Amino acid sequence: MKIKIGSSILELVQGDITQQDTDAIVNAANRTLLGGGGVDGAIHRTAGPELLAECRTLGGCDTGDAVITRGYKLKARYVIHTVGPVYRGPSPNAERLLKSAYQRSMEVAMAKGIRSVAFPAISTGSYGYPLKDASYVALLTIIDFLWNYSEIKLVRFVLFNQRALEAFETSLKRLNPAES
Repeated sequence: MKIKIGSSILELVQGDITQQDTDAIVNAANRTLLGGGGVDGAIHRTAGPELLAECRTLGGCDTGDAVITRGYKLKARYVIHTVGPVYRGPSPNAERLLKSAYQRSMEVAMAKGIRSVAFPAISTGSYGYPLKDASYVALLTIIDFLWNYSEIKLVRFVLFNQRALEAFETSLKRLNPAES
């Protein structure tokens, strides 16, 4: 699924984020930035040990914030590492932190001159954020950003499985940005 937001494209695909040829991919990292499971582990494995070495120099990352590294052996030139919230039930704080993770990732991308970025579904794996809620927050945040800043020309959500893709498609239809 692909839609136009101002002069930018927002795209939803099912696939492997480590294989994206965008300028940057976003890593759903933990606070240490030293690798883990899921998306984080896959990115570290594909990028090679140089990524871990660079991450060690950064001193971690707070929940809701984002930092950038080189992409090393990835197709993407950069990795934007962001830390989403661990979900412990509905709360304004969890939503605020998830929104911030997406917002800060876009701000970091823009500051680096990045024109295309691929996101996973942040916090929806081992951090437990429900796909329905997380997809809505993610898309709303990115759509608002793209309406306000046209420098980033492509945002692609790369969803791991059909269930995640369908959740994002449903949320995108609910938001109906073409009517904005």
